[in-house]
Amino acid sequence: MSSRKWLNCRLQDIQERLGKHRVSTPVISRLLKAHDYHLRGNHKKICAKQDPERNLQFEHIQEQRQQHEVSGEPKISTDTKKKELIGNFKNPGQIWCQAAEQVNAHDFKQDALGRAVPYGVYDLQFNRGTVYLGRSADTPAFAVDNIAEWCATERLERFPNSTRLMIETDCGGSNSAVSRAWKYHLQENVSDRFGLIVTVCHYPTGASKWNPIEHRLFSEISKTWAGCPLRTFVIAAQYIRETKTKTGLTVCAHLVRKKYATGEKISNEMMATLNITHHTICPQWNYTIYPRCLIQ
Repeated sequence: MSSRKWLNCRLQDIQERLGKHRVSTPVISRLLKAHDYHLRGNHKKICAKQDPERNLQFEHIQEQRQQHEVSGEPKISTDTKKKELIGNFKNPGQIWCQAAEQVNAHDFKQDALGRAVPYGVYDLQFNRGTVYLGRSADTPAFAVDNIAEWCATERLERFPNSTRLMIETDCGGSNSAVSRAWKYHLQENVSDRFGLIVTVCHYPTGASKWNPIEHRLFSEISKTWAGCPLRTFVIAAQYIRETKTKTGLTVCAHLVRKKYATGEKISNEMMATLNITHHTICPQWNYTIYPRCLIQ
């Protein structure tokens, strides 16, 4: 036999390639199975090279959680969920019904009412989720404005005397660890505005699935609206509000109508005004922003 392997062939294709060797397809199937050949998909098993400080960062996040919990200070997990086209489009999943709902054959952007950008804030202590449904760009200003809105409302309801805030978030996207705009807006709109000492801990690259908001909030929202077309922003928000779990998760949703522009530039002079201190442990991922009125 040659070294050539037939990987993606139907049994009829293999039969045809055998040429003069007349073998029925049932026999070919039995021979393949006898030699442990089966149709298999790809398995995601090989991990890219992990950062050597990955485990140290997880330990530091846990330490910061405990410090804030002991002192009764809020700690939240934030991220942007997958963006969704709003319109009569197919939504993956199945629902109980007598006849399948009819949706567009193609998911063309020009047929959509817009694109929903769900930015979530998850309260780890109270198991409460809040999703802000934007309809423009997923920018640092958008992310921080949503956190500021949470601080002005739900934080005051549940933590009226809080002076600190811990934010767990991913390493990229609108809340990137290297984003100047993200840090600048946190200083302006959260730390200075509310007089809060804001500690930010980023999850290492490739570790976003450990961010609590992913498996405690976003996965549950996906289950709630699975198989349900998101025909309007109001319908999408309603599905989010209906998301609940047996462990007590409740979720609220807000529509954000403000438009956000991309490409914001933060100068060196603006960055120099920040009252920020990087932690000694993994300083590229951990830092604390103090109100400018406080002297460190």
